[in-house]
Parts: sequence; C-alpha cells; structure tokens
Amino acid sequence: MCGISGIYFCNGHGEVDRELLLRMNASQFHRGPDEGGIHIEPGVGLGHRRLSIIDLNNGQQPLFNEDGSVVVVYNGEIYNFEELMKELMSLGHVFGSRCDTEVIVHAWEEWGQDCVKKFRGMFAFALWDRNKRTLFFARDRLGIKPLYYAFLPGNKLVFGSELKALMVHPELRREIDPQSVEDYFGFGYVPEPRTIFRDAKKLPPGHSLTVKVGESVSPRPQQYWDIPFQTTSLNHNHNETGIELIERLKEAVKIRLVADVPLGAFLSGGVDSSAVVAMMSELTNKPVNTCSISFGDPAFNEMQYAAQVAERYQTSHQVEEVDPNDFNLIDTLADLYDEPFADSSAIPTYRVCGLARKNVTVALSGDGGDENFAGYRRYQTYLAEERMRKIAPVGFRRPFFGLLSQLYPKANWAPHMFRAKSTFEALARDSVEGYFDRVALVRDPLRRHLFSPKFRSELQGYVATEVLRQHIDKCPTDHPLSTVQYLDIKTNLVGDILTKVDRASMAHGLEVRVPILDHYFVEWASGLPPEIKLDQGNGKHILKKALEPYLPNQILYRPKMGFAVPLGSWFRGPLRKRVRDTLLSSNLTDSGMFNQKFLQKLVTEHQESRRDHSAVIWSLLMFEAFQRRVLERPL
Repeated sequence: MCGISGIYFCNGHGEVDRELLLRMNASQFHRGPDEGGIHIEPGVGLGHRRLSIIDLNNGQQPLFNEDGSVVVVYNGEIYNFEELMKELMSLGHVFGSRCDTEVIVHAWEEWGQDCVKKFRGMFAFALWDRNKRTLFFARDRLGIKPLYYAFLPGNKLVFGSELKALMVHPELRREIDPQSVEDYFGFGYVPEPRTIFRDAKKLPPGHSLTVKVGESVSPRPQQYWDIPFQTTSLNHNHNETGIELIERLKEAVKIRLVADVPLGAFLSGGVDSSAVVAMMSELTNKPVNTCSISFGDPAFNEMQYAAQVAERYQTSHQVEEVDPNDFNLIDTLADLYDEPFADSSAIPTYRVCGLARKNVTVALSGDGGDENFAGYRRYQTYLAEERMRKIAPVGFRRPFFGLLSQLYPKANWAPHMFRAKSTFEALARDSVEGYFDRVALVRDPLRRHLFSPKFRSELQGYVATEVLRQHIDKCPTDHPLSTVQYLDIKTNLVGDILTKVDRASMAHGLEVRVPILDHYFVEWASGLPPEIKLDQGNGKHILKKALEPYLPNQILYRPKMGFAVPLGSWFRGPLRKRVRDTLLSSNLTDSGMFNQKFLQKLVTEHQESRRDHSAVIWSLLMFEAFQRRVLERPL
C-alpha cells in the first residue's frame, strides 16, 4: 500500500518545483515507509511512497513502460494482475517485474481509458502518457483507496492520496466550503466529491479523470462502474444461493491472500469479520493471525465472541485492552483525517490497526457486509415507514404528522413503543428526508439551531439531504431496501467506514484488504432478491444462513454491537472540562459559524444529564481540533 502525489501544468508548460514535490511526497511518508521516489519532466511531477507487499525487490515507483513514455504512480492492489500479465504478454507486451504496478502501464497502452474495467482490486493511480500528452486518474469501484485533487491558478493541477499532500502547496486556498460544513454535521464526514475546502475535490469511487494538455475547460470525472442492483431471479433456492454465496466469498478471500509479507485478519466477533476468518482458515494450512480490541465495559465488549471464533479455527489470536478513557487521540485523529471526521469508532479502529501491525503487514477486514446484505437495524424501520408513506400522500402527511410530532413529547427515557415523536417526524417527510433522518449524525432541527444566522445565510438554503438526492437520481433500482443500500454504499461506506480504516491503517504502515467489497461479489449480492437479505426483521438473513456450518448461532444471531465508544460518560466525567472549554472557546465562536448561546445550552443540558448530546458534542470537538490542527498547519 502506498501514497501518491503530483503537480501538473495543464497547458504543458511550466517547471515543477522539485523541493515542493518532495515535501508533498514526504507529507505521506506514513503511507509508504519502505521507500520513495519522484519523477519530473517538463510540465509534470509525480511522487510516490511505497509500502512493499508484492515483489519486494522490484516494483519501485514511479514505474515506466519500456521506452519511458508512460509512467504511473499507484496506491493499491490489483488481485488479477497475473492473469492480466499473461494476457498482455500474449499481445506482445514485455514485463520487467512480477508486480501489479507494471500491469497498469501496459494495460493503458493496450486498452486506454478502458483499462480500469479490467482491474479487480482496490486502487487509485495517476498515469502520465507523454506521447498522448495525457494525465489519467482512476479510483477503484467502491472507493477503498482515496484520491484528492485540485485545479489551481496558473493552469496547475495538484493531487495526492491524502488532503495533506495538497495542503503543502502554497497556492491551495484553505477556504472552508460552507456546504461541506453542513454536510459534515449532517453525516459526520464530508461526502464525495466535496472536501472541506472549496478548491479541492475527491475523485468519486468508480470514476476516472482524463486531463489533456491544452484543454480549455476543466475536465469532469467520468463514471466507469456502478452497482447494478438487477435482481437475477425471483425464485431463488435458498440452499443453492447459500452455497454459491460461500463459494464466491471464499474465492474473494483467496485472491487476497497473495502477499510476500506476513498476513492476518481483524476479528471483532461480529458476523462479517468472523466469516472472513472462517474462509481464511479453510484456505490455508497455517494458523491465521487474528487480532481484537477489548473494552473494559462489558456493554461494549465483544471479546468473548471473538475468542469463540479464534478457538474454533485455532487462530494465532492477539487481544489488547483499550483504556475506557482512551480519548487522548482527538488531536491525532484530526491530523490523520485532514478534514473534520466525527465517527468516534476511529479511536478503537486506530488501536486495532496498531495491534495488527505488530505481527502482520496485511490484514483482511469484514467491512461491507451490512451494506451488501442489509445488516443495519435502520433498514427495517425505514421499510415500515415507507409502507406508511405509500398509503398517504405527502400533502396529507406533512401537515398531519408534522402537527403530531410537535404535540407529542420527546421521551428518550421511555420504552421504544412510546417514543412516537421521531416516528411522526419521519412520516411527515418524503422518502429521502426520512432516510436522512435515520442516518444523520446531527438531525435537521438541531443543525438549524447549531449554526449562526450569518452562517445559515451563507448556505443559501442548502441542506445535507441534497447529497442523498443526487445519488437517488442515479439509483438503478426503485425497491426501497435496495435504494437505501445503494445510498449507504455511495455515502456512509466510502465517506465514513473506508476512510476511517484507510487512514487508521496507513498511519501504522498496514495494508487492509476488503474481500466482501470485491466488485464481482458486490455485483452478485446486489442482484439477490431483497426479501432474502432482510427477512422478518432479520438482517443479513441469507449470509447468516449460509454461514451456519461455519459459525455458531451465538455469533450469527446475537444483537449487533459494533465499535462503540462511551462518549456520554466521557463528556460528563473525565472530559467535562475539556468539553466546556472547547465548545465555548474563541476558536469555535470566533469562526462565526455557530450559535454561541446554543453551544452553551448543549453543554449544560448534557452535563446535567437532561439530554444526551454526545454525537453533536463529539462532532464539535473534532471540528475544533480540525480548525486548530489542520487549518493552522504550516505550509
């Protein structure tokens, strides 16, 4: 796994500042601590940091074709590289290594922009073709690997695996995009293609970008892949489907076991990571290296389940207990993510990556199971609300349920059957608004109070819900369950989960591979009938049934936990003073974005246990850390 960076003059003229390119490259040293390299020629400079995984003695980057006219810098793994290498050799291409990087330059020579359609894996790369005077970028289909870019004054383009590489360039304005701030407090991250800065973008998953010398108009990313969600049959035999699922999952795991360095897996004790470990154990004769994080609080601790799987498959299991007050990473996380990032599970994710790196260089994870097989509890609630929405038109629902939600008291303390206020609010909305309300970190009414009148006017009516609406317009299915799965894959999966794991793993020089997000496996899973994914309230139904021969029911059918962090108690206990000092500090209030009186109310209500404002307080803490650690980062 690696880090890439570069500077490009779109008009073909200009001298790349060597020292500047070296600084951009060095800013991502953690992504590739083994070695680094740069290439500079008139109008273009490419940088690379390498974490050696395959063909340790070769594969240095930037990497060229035979005559030096095509050069690539690349971050990722192409798992079908040996198959592609044979195909390209049969077409006359000559290889000087056995690494997957060299496949990219020859695939470009043979198939041009369509080369990305041949690649199976996770990748982000930049390729310069001197003869065609073309710079070509591509990002993998699911967005496992990141790629940032910005067009700057003077016909310049800069890019990098992380935003920090772009920030080294003195001409990138660190001007915050108000819509990105709204998105951040809505989702807990800044969704693609925006970044927190106006002038910088993320290349969306499944997209490429072609920049040709002399083009007068800034090019736009082009989509080369999307999740089909085309149901293959309405009469699936469940047993046959389960058998095929295991075969496909095992094959996706198998191709990710190729490495010339130690390899292992994360094992949380949940269904998805346990499934990956089970498949790995069946594919290797050696004990699988597994690692887990333990929490002192039994309410957050899954270690007994991880231990069951480790014992069943006789893995070489490592466990490390995390201090329940492990909150000293706030500034570290701000430095890692470069943008505000409010998923508090980034803390245990960072720790488990550090633990894994003690024994392995590559780790497999179970990410993607919830999105592929409808594992989130919110899906069931959303479907129930959708059935109600279809009965009554929105013209009736908005005023009727809107009034009921205002009259009904908020009752977080009551049993779920009496908590009707949020349900009434959801039914008053359309489908997109209703689902956004289910996934929002800070819900709409609270965000409106959070921002100052001046900042709300800068938004000009923009709301974070628009992110979902833009994806809905491209959604290939109209089934409500498949639709929200599609939305989660386009937003939460890439913007939160994969971003979290990429930065946490790269901070420790660890490569993470994600077999459940193999694009062949994703395409196949998307075509399964929705009713065998979510069956009578049981999410991941077909996945769990298929795994019954491999995992005990106690693992498969227990309530979902996840990487929870005890924020509420932190903010009333050991972080009490820090919360008050930070949220009421000049760093937040002087920004002009926030309503100072409302910040005071948030802190008081939470610390007096009148309300649980954990999510919004954490998001504010991380935003303040971003302002202090990233915005003020020297060039």
